[in-house]
Amino acid sequence: MEKVSLAEAFDSFDETWSPRLAGELNGQAVKLAKADGEFVWHSHAEADELFLVNAGRLRIEFRDEADAVLEAGEFTIVPRGTEHRPVAEPEAEIVLFEPSETRNTGDVETDETVTDLKSLD
Repeated sequence: MEKVSLAEAFDSFDETWSPRLAGELNGQAVKLAKADGEFVWHSHAEADELFLVNAGRLRIEFRDEADAVLEAGEFTIVPRGTEHRPVAEPEAEIVLFEPSETRNTGDVETDETVTDLKSLD
């Protein structure tokens, strides 16, 4: 059993939109990411995705729903198959809970697609 300090974990990397694996449980991954600006529109056909804001503010835009604006300490769950785009203005620290094999850009392939998920140092 390993304790993870979110403050120390977020201090250990600077890249934005490049999640780090913080832990795994029951086939689910706990990922940490720094976000700044707009990410790509995408969806995850087979996975719900939980966004928890640790610091900053994150707006999640939806094609067919009102945007979700999350402040530090708040979370929302994006249902599988829902097209969405996270936007952080200013920078935000986010915790993601999703199946371990879930790709950060979902059904879209871009320069921001992470194929080799790094673990925290």
